[in-house]
Amino acid sequence: MNAVDKALLPRLALRLISGNHACALAAVAAGCRFFAGYPITPSSEIAERLSRLLPEVDGVFVQMEDEIASIAAVIGASMGGVKALTATSGPGFSLKQENIGYAAGAEIPCVIVNVMRGGPSTGMPTRPAQGDIMQSRWGSHGDYPIIVLAPASVREIYSETLRAFDLAETCRTPVVLLYDQVIAQLTETVELVAAEGIRAERKWASGAREAYQPYASDGGAIPAMSRPGAGYRVHTTGLNHAENGFPTQDPETVARNLGRLLGKFEHHRDAIDSWQAIGCEDAEVVIVAIGISARAATRAIELARAGGLRLGLFRPITLWPFPEDALRAAAKHARAVLVPEMNAGQLSLEVERILGSKRVHAIHRYNGEPITPAEIAARAAAVLKEKAT
Repeated sequence: MNAVDKALLPRLALRLISGNHACALAAVAAGCRFFAGYPITPSSEIAERLSRLLPEVDGVFVQMEDEIASIAAVIGASMGGVKALTATSGPGFSLKQENIGYAAGAEIPCVIVNVMRGGPSTGMPTRPAQGDIMQSRWGSHGDYPIIVLAPASVREIYSETLRAFDLAETCRTPVVLLYDQVIAQLTETVELVAAEGIRAERKWASGAREAYQPYASDGGAIPAMSRPGAGYRVHTTGLNHAENGFPTQDPETVARNLGRLLGKFEHHRDAIDSWQAIGCEDAEVVIVAIGISARAATRAIELARAGGLRLGLFRPITLWPFPEDALRAAAKHARAVLVPEMNAGQLSLEVERILGSKRVHAIHRYNGEPITPAEIAARAAAVLKEKAT
């Protein structure tokens, strides 16, 4: 246990904290030493906590002039060798998209928290929503890989923040933590533990400097980065590039390197994929949900089973890349699949793509009010009744 762990230990026990507070604590425990952000409801508590926590561990907190500058600063800090984080909500997440695509294309590790609120535009700053599901995956232009994690409790925000930094470093990629306003500002009593064994270190280049290729990978498809000041020649660009990092439009070279970029997660799916399945083995209806909707679905299962209706829950903790095989297995024997989500229909599109549209039903809500357990249970019963007629 190092000095940082010892400094945090009094704080890492049984605690009554909010989701955003848990995110800040986990970031520091994961080794984050740089934060750049701009205040925006309902993510601002993360910045507020880190403004106090980071100086205590020789870290840097910067309140930037806007969200574009924030993600740019985070990318720069990461290229300098520091684990870096930014946090925002819907409108700010939109502003970050170009640089998120840059980080994905140039393979720069960083973590972005998006606390979802009502939209579009400035929408409803203090009300929950789940309308950024598709944007978190497809928000920037072109083809690029990204990892998105969707915690559904305060304890899970803590553990998934740790894992986000781990995956960012291991896979050289931006990782998005995506959760809604209710989970962010929910307060729960949780047991937090030190991050021993969690901290994945970045793979740094070694060997002859003359032979170094910044985008040439080993069998794991993840290139080694050059440690600043180590003497390796590096060219970093958002343009399509060859293994040497310099721009190219040669079709064969572009296809080879972009193919590696798009396929690199497949070498690490065991570490990336995560989900929870509750009662799916005998479920007549499997519910697929994230965030506060998944919390409501868990209670709906209890209500329905008490009345003789067998419901199950499949909750993707890793939202992107979506755990397709796990969903197929969970829903294999179900007569219907129900997707309750706080948007006009985003997660249900992905579920329909994987399972087909015939047995997929949805509850869509976008008025700032969470979907209740009773509504989910009632809709599941109605779906089964329709199937029986």
